[in-house]
Amino acid sequence: MEKVPIRSSNRYTADAKEAPTMTRNLLLTLKETADILRISYARAAELARTGLLPGVVHIGRQVRINADSLEAFIASGGKALPGGWRRKEA
Repeated sequence: MEKVPIRSSNRYTADAKEAPTMTRNLLLTLKETADILRISYARAAELARTGLLPGVVHIGRQVRINADSLEAFIASGGKALPGGWRRKEA
């Protein structure tokens, strides 16, 4: 079957009736981020709040994580907590 351009975008598809779909989300929810990092939702929210998680985007009260920033964060090995993993009591 010949590839037919879709009028609404410059993307091509194998079938003219097939709608273009986004293969990858640009912004991830905290739940999706937690699943990718294999941590709890609460820990992902804490990392986003403290600034240890890159690419945090606030949309109203919702928090999203930029997928490209998260991918780069994982590829670079992440970012350690200042002072190590043990928290100092105030």
